[in-house]
Amino acid sequence: MRYLLYGVGLLALAGPLRAEPCVMDDAGREVCLEAPAQRIVALSPGVTELLYAAGAGERLVGAVSFSDYPPEANDLPRVGSYDRLDLEALLALDPDLVVAWSGGNPEQQLERLPTLGVPVFFSDADDFAAIAANLARFGELAGSEAEGQAAATRLRDEVAELRDRYAEADPVRVFYQVWESPLMTVNGEHWISQALALCGGVNLFAEQSSLVPRIGREAVLTRDPEAIITGGMGKADSTWLEAWHDFPDMTAVQRGNLFFVNPDLVQRATPRLVQGTRDICRHLEVVRERR
Repeated sequence: MRYLLYGVGLLALAGPLRAEPCVMDDAGREVCLEAPAQRIVALSPGVTELLYAAGAGERLVGAVSFSDYPPEANDLPRVGSYDRLDLEALLALDPDLVVAWSGGNPEQQLERLPTLGVPVFFSDADDFAAIAANLARFGELAGSEAEGQAAATRLRDEVAELRDRYAEADPVRVFYQVWESPLMTVNGEHWISQALALCGGVNLFAEQSSLVPRIGREAVLTRDPEAIITGGMGKADSTWLEAWHDFPDMTAVQRGNLFFVNPDLVQRATPRLVQGTRDICRHLEVVRERR
């Protein structure tokens, strides 16, 4: 603490100097900064949303395309797309922290950043616990610890409430459709599958080795889901569900259990995943009522 001698006393001019933030990222690397980050670049739409939720929005100076939530994220300068970064544009923003998406961003481009003196935090939030942990860590790195911890606690409490509410719910056999052509779903390790399980849903392709496997339509028909859920190509695009009406013998079609959810609420690992999970839970309650 700095002081100025004033008369016979000491007058404090400033509070305690903030400790240098130092956290472990999702790649198991220690990320240490000389001071809380003031100029942050986010390399996926989900990471952008997490940083805002952790109270670091005012410190964001750049993001990749499709970073559209919260609305103010639309005004951030773009540094390419998540799968093809514009390193020149990124470096021109003079960031003191880059938050990357492990497994999503180009590895070779990411490897260049530390050699250029830019600290990189590798984020790989793949379930509710990891989302909460990153909220807290982002708050620490950005000097917004209170906001980050509050957001993490709120998320954990909301998940616990859903787990308790649906702990005894009858299971529902579900096919979750990620994409239409090629037809794609999620395996049991994906956070969407974990959201389904929280509601009492059983992912019919949980055993697949790939996180987002391609499958044949015949495989879906053979497993005969009781419900089909999809996020479609946009926030209000449920056209993918229409194709399933060509298979009237399937249980999900017979009972009208074809449901749409906003993809932004389930296909991004952010706090809004809780809202998307609530929507899934409501759909599965309808399935149970139609038995």
